[in-house]
Amino acid sequence: MEIPFYQIDAFTSRVFAGNPAGVCFLEAWPEEGLLQSIAAENNLAETAFLVGRADGSYDLRWFTPKMEVDLCGHATLASAFAIFEFVAPSTSATVFHTKSGMLSVERQGDLLVMDFPARLPKAVEPPSNLAEMLGLEPLEVLASRDLFVVFEEEDQVRGAAPDLASIATLDYLGLIITAEGKSSDFVSRFFAPRAGIPEDPVTGSAHCTLVPYWSKRLGKNRLHALQVSSRGGELFCVDEGARVLIGGKAATYLRGKITA
Repeated sequence: MEIPFYQIDAFTSRVFAGNPAGVCFLEAWPEEGLLQSIAAENNLAETAFLVGRADGSYDLRWFTPKMEVDLCGHATLASAFAIFEFVAPSTSATVFHTKSGMLSVERQGDLLVMDFPARLPKAVEPPSNLAEMLGLEPLEVLASRDLFVVFEEEDQVRGAAPDLASIATLDYLGLIITAEGKSSDFVSRFFAPRAGIPEDPVTGSAHCTLVPYWSKRLGKNRLHALQVSSRGGELFCVDEGARVLIGGKAATYLRGKITA
């Protein structure tokens, strides 16, 4: 079997930045183990798998090197970019059917804008060893799919060196840390060692939680976000209540075929 494959750097306008995602176009769904094996072989934070429908939309699934996830932003952005650039270049919008419902992506100028479900964080009782796990005391602790920790300053987010082994024991997919930004509305980082992702360079799905939080706290619905990992990424977001618009750019690193 030969599978068309693209590796796209998402939430950046240049290669070697943003978050790399694998994008595989399939004619039909193979057995589950093959999808996980390909994702493990790619060893990227996520590999997206797409099967086209007769109406031009796609079924879309995302796998980390260890597991399937219910929502992934950067691999969705990468998938749409691959469609617009290589598969159906005459189109400027596409729809995906996923475990998180129907998602759409539209090209708006030089941005690709994703329409995702909002995931509002709620206050939770923090783990007893959280400050030790993070290396500093958080300002606020909430949760949605992920544990959501707010710090007082951007520099604390940038300088954080959390204990990944301890984070892997949390009963959440991952850990979001965030603070108000200096040159942006807010900054964040994301860690998901239990999913095989020590630190994710840029995490679209985390912004389903970040955007509603910061929109309410800052009193504005249009937000400019930076994910301050070593690769870095930039996101342009809109809070629409039950939905979140997440915009970004992308760049092609690799085109080829997987033989499986």
